Amino acid sequence: QVQLVESGGGLVQAGGSLRLSCAASGRTLRDYTVAWFRQTPGKEREFVAALFRSGGNTYYADSVKARFTISRDNAKNTAYLQMNNLKPEDTAVYYCAIDRHLILSSVRRFVEYDFWGQGTQVTVSS
Repeated sequence: QVQLVESGGGLVQAGGSLRLSCAASGRTLRDYTVAWFRQTPGKEREFVAALFRSGGNTYYADSVKARFTISRDNAKNTAYLQMNNLKPEDTAVYYCAIDRHLILSSVRRFVEYDFWGQGTQVTVSS
């Protein structure tokens, strides 16, 4: 049974930082592409960042590039999203997701991911 548990969300002022964690059990994260998505009410889930399983290449949405960093600690079987210089428009529920068979061209498509966490709220005040 796969379980992904996100943590680290909260309320932060604009310009601040947060680090989200995604702890995995039941699967070895290094064998999977790991991604972060976010969602606000009434909107479709939006791609934020991905760490591809083969080679460890990273991909980011243009809106977060140079501010967010995705990483993985194999020893802890945990993925992270370091978020710096947060903006009010970053406010959302953030989800981590994994998939073992994802092809590179699909890393930004939320429908391609098999396993999801429950989400963690990030609120950035202006």
